Amino acid sequence: MDAIDRKILAILQTNAGLAINDIAARVGLSQTPCWKRIQKMEQTGVIKGRVAVLDAKKLNLGLTVFVILRTSQHDDAWLQKFGRAVKDMPEITAIWRMAGDIDYLLRVVVKDMEAYDAFYKRLIKRIPLNDVSSTFVMEELKYTTALPLEASDIKVAV
Repeated sequence: MDAIDRKILAILQTNAGLAINDIAARVGLSQTPCWKRIQKMEQTGVIKGRVAVLDAKKLNLGLTVFVILRTSQHDDAWLQKFGRAVKDMPEITAIWRMAGDIDYLLRVVVKDMEAYDAFYKRLIKRIPLNDVSSTFVMEELKYTTALPLEASDIKVAV
């Protein structure tokens, strides 16, 4: 990955809807080489997809909750069951398996406390858990999907 690839990625992270000719002009390439670089980064998985970032509050989804899960079961069967249990729960926007005293951390986005309570009841019916703790976001100070490319030392042959 060279400096031009990083510039392309930086542009796409902030506006994936730009026309290829605009991206090419910003990085100093013609359209075809720029498009080929983007295609290669998609094929190698550096670019996982292109999405629109929506405003949750304007969509009446004003409550973000971080849910901490602890379980006493750490086998593959439980993990598979957990995966099936959460797969069709659209309120869950991210799940991380953690190291330390937390087993899983979920990011849940819902309309309000009543909607979270309904989500919580569905979750605990689907999978056995030792402990479920919830932390509610009062104010979002920073949120981005952009990765810090300047801090990356990845060497991807694109």
